[in-house]
Amino acid sequence: MTTTSTSTRTDAAVIHSVNIGSRQDSEHTSGDGTGIDKRPVDHAVQVSAPGLKGVAGSGLAGDAVCDLRHHGGDDQAVYAYALEDLTAWSAELGRELPPGIFGENLTTLGIDLAAARPGERWAVGDSLVLEVSDPRIPCRTFAGHLGEKSWVKRFTERGLSGTYLRVVTPGPVRAGDRLVVISRPDHEVTVGKAFRAFTTEPALLAEMVSVPGLSAGSRAVAARRSKVSTPAAG
Repeated sequence: MTTTSTSTRTDAAVIHSVNIGSRQDSEHTSGDGTGIDKRPVDHAVQVSAPGLKGVAGSGLAGDAVCDLRHHGGDDQAVYAYALEDLTAWSAELGRELPPGIFGENLTTLGIDLAAARPGERWAVGDSLVLEVSDPRIPCRTFAGHLGEKSWVKRFTERGLSGTYLRVVTPGPVRAGDRLVVISRPDHEVTVGKAFRAFTTEPALLAEMVSVPGLSAGSRAVAARRSKVSTPAAG
């Protein structure tokens, strides 16, 4: 996968807050509770690759992921959502939406997450390196947690999904850390486009099959639903 340097593209981007959650009971999940209600912390949190999906949870130390079938693992080690998008939702819904309420681990400031590309890499703070993977697809746990009517439909129609990230180089993260995009793949698929492919625009699915930055699971779903074979590894 060819990449290009873009280290000057997001000099103003920062981590606005780091958010972690603990297990809570919920009537809106079929798993063993939920960790979606995340709260900002005022200290550094270690981030590392958690392991295989289905077995491992969050990449942030002390953060709960309860439904391991659908969440967690290396390709969903970290979830980021933009403060700008959270603020816009807050104004539209007429209620305060504090950082972490969407279940995001990192609330970012100064970077357009919908324009990020799967496979794009971020340097965060002194040593942490993250890689953009899949868009977040809303679920009933998210809807139940937020308590807004027709939330899954509204969130999907807006198309501002935030992004999951995998951990390339482990390290600590804390609020105020600088975020710099250090490389971008040369394909033209963005997180926003991938989200539309898996939700409202299935005609785009065939294109997702060959995007190496997407998780193997997402590419397999795209192949199955579009009836296009996944490229052979190697």
